[in-house]
Amino acid sequence: MKNKFLFIYNDLVRMIQQGKINPGDTLPSEHELTNRYESSRETVRKALNLLAQNGYIQKVRGKGSVVLDHGKFEFPVSGLTSFKELSNQLGQDFQTIVHELSLEIAEEGVREHLQCKRDQKLWKVVRSRQIAGEKIILDKDYIREDLVPALSTSIAEESLYAYIEDELKLDISFAKKEIVVEKVTEEDRRYLDLLDHEQVVVIRSYVYLADATLFQFTESRHRPDKFQFVDFARRTKA
Repeated sequence: MKNKFLFIYNDLVRMIQQGKINPGDTLPSEHELTNRYESSRETVRKALNLLAQNGYIQKVRGKGSVVLDHGKFEFPVSGLTSFKELSNQLGQDFQTIVHELSLEIAEEGVREHLQCKRDQKLWKVVRSRQIAGEKIILDKDYIREDLVPALSTSIAEESLYAYIEDELKLDISFAKKEIVVEKVTEEDRRYLDLLDHEQVVVIRSYVYLADATLFQFTESRHRPDKFQFVDFARRTKA
């Protein structure tokens, strides 16, 4: 059979999606899969590698291929990654929908977040992020106009960070993040596919350039059933 590894991959995906193989379960060994599908070990490995690439399994030394909870997307908390970069890493179909792009004088609350002057002009960008056909993230960005003098809807649809770094040659360096759980707002209901969820996970990011200039404040609101927020921690002994 041509591309038999795809047949094996699709068969295992089907069993995972149908709940015949559950998150936390370990797949049969390569030897067992080779016998089950009457194929070579190389073919089985190609299928397993594709499962790992698409987030269905994690290969654990000494344990085998562990099935992951594919219903949730892993969102790295400590990284500073654009939505486009994250979607490409996840291998998911995505779309960005721009609801608002405006230039305005900073409101008091946002001004405090960005530590800017009373007359500071800011870009306000409101976008929903659609993954696999569902709008599950609402991003609200506020960006200093003196540092980013021009923005367009097409830039906002594609990638703000790619434009800022590649076109404006600004060096985005680090961010401070706060994570809270809040009740949904009317804006959330308007722009997200919330189903019956009454709360969202909110990440507020204060983003700095390499010279320590605070140039962006972002409020990113996530449907809670679709994400798990992960970080890597190392113990430091006193």
